[in-house]
Amino acid sequence: MSAKNMENVVNLAKRRGFVYPSSEIYGGLGSVYDYGPLGVQMLRNIRDLWWQHFIIEKEDVIGIESQIFMHPQTWVSSGHVGGFSDPLIECKKCHNRFRADHLINDLDKNIETDGMDKKEMKAVLDKLSAKCPVCKSLSWDEIKDFNTMFKTSLGATEDNSSVLYLRPETAQGMFVLFKNILSSTRLKVPFGVAQQGKAFRNEITTGKFIFRTLEFEQMELQYFIKESDWQNQFERWRKEIEVWYTEILGLDKKKFLWKPHKKLAHYAKAAEDYTYEFSWGFDEVSGLHYRTDFDLKTHQKNSGSDMAYLDPLTGEKFIPHDIESTWGLNRNLLMLLEDAYDESDGQDGRAVGEITLHLNPKVAPVKVGVFPLVKKERLPEIAQQIVSGLTKEGIASFYDESGSIGRRYRRQDEIGTPYCITVDFDSLEDKAITIRDRDTLKQERIKIDEIGEWLKNKI
Repeated sequence: MSAKNMENVVNLAKRRGFVYPSSEIYGGLGSVYDYGPLGVQMLRNIRDLWWQHFIIEKEDVIGIESQIFMHPQTWVSSGHVGGFSDPLIECKKCHNRFRADHLINDLDKNIETDGMDKKEMKAVLDKLSAKCPVCKSLSWDEIKDFNTMFKTSLGATEDNSSVLYLRPETAQGMFVLFKNILSSTRLKVPFGVAQQGKAFRNEITTGKFIFRTLEFEQMELQYFIKESDWQNQFERWRKEIEVWYTEILGLDKKKFLWKPHKKLAHYAKAAEDYTYEFSWGFDEVSGLHYRTDFDLKTHQKNSGSDMAYLDPLTGEKFIPHDIESTWGLNRNLLMLLEDAYDESDGQDGRAVGEITLHLNPKVAPVKVGVFPLVKKERLPEIAQQIVSGLTKEGIASFYDESGSIGRRYRRQDEIGTPYCITVDFDSLEDKAITIRDRDTLKQERIKIDEIGEWLKNKI
């Protein structure tokens, strides 16, 4: 297996229809990407797996879907209007702007910027003799706070009374709906509220393909608890995040590290990032935060609505605390693509340089490729009937009769299809087909009427 190379992953993603640069015919839009036929199906597979595991299979978690636009006071109360910012530094010569912490990490990955204030970052940049990445100048302005929320206007009038924000996180929707959820369900603390959805951040420094973009999708879960139980619940959801990556997605635990925050957000008492070892180093794919009762308490104060919970057994009334678990959907997709990408060294039965995506069958966009050996007699008809039957059973299948069998195998290996079926002349007599495993290259003969059950046990 060859070393992972992000450039190769990006090229494959575009060529085979996982991810496209947005509005490329007009020169593209920086750090905005569209998802092609394979990418959108893979995103849906990840979403569905997450929803199944964290909502359907858990009796103490329910799902909601709040909207992107919320009352602007929501973001004032949450602290985002006043404090949701990144450290911006501008080159005095070319006037390009950058995130100061990213400039430091680009020069020395061993320097920990988490916890530094603006003066400390500026001192480090001066010590490193940091040059502007664009013009190579050493002339920097002072570091400033840059609010990363996108603004828009409601209606035809553009003034302060019409300001709306594109949400920078999905969490607040779950907090402002807390009272509604209590009144329409019989949930008892502890319980969780989860949702998936778009968020938007006007990032100063973007890049690393779809890792950091202006528009992205989150999967988040807020678990409401008694304050005295926060350490137990924090550890529970720490393990839940690990289970997602190692047991549900089937990734190697050695590829992950927990990274505690040194500088906590205004709402948090404890926070850790779960980081994956990308080609550029360890970077965040999930987060875990103990947000205390900050969110419910501040929304109660600013809205006048009672956010307290009444324990039906003890009669105790209190504002619950919250453990937040977050997953970046786009980052999870990128992680899976990079982890699965392999260029053969010729030792695995493939030709040197042949690309295979060793995707977990659960997330693979196509589950099975179906081929007639040749375009003769009834072989194409039988193959198409198999595809029709599988798709009706909800198994994503792809019919291909173009080129040699070997070439068709390679096309499916490149997109991560775990199994390929070949209908041959013997199929006319024994009503069976040959099914090939993407990873082992082993082939097995099974009856046509057993294909669906066989695949369901594998995927």
